[in-house]
Amino acid sequence: MSLLTDNVIPGNHGTIFGTNATEDSDLMEIKTSLLELDGIKDVLLNTEIFPREFTVHTTKMISVTDIENKVKSVGFHAIPKDLFEL
Repeated sequence: MSLLTDNVIPGNHGTIFGTNATEDSDLMEIKTSLLELDGIKDVLLNTEIFPREFTVHTTKMISVTDIENKVKSVGFHAIPKDLFEL
């Protein structure tokens, strides 16, 4: 539990989340719902691997819990991956 693990930090590195969504339409629904959150700049989908992943880029600090809850409201789960390497 730290600032880096509990929040998505603004910048170009983003935070990667794994999800149980498998269909492209489900991933687009997740992306659309996340873009409704204030401060989310972009959501990049990675459909080439399983489980599917998406990367969230922000313009301000956003709680990982807020992102997890927004994805849950669409009917899926989002689990943050390990921290990025500096």
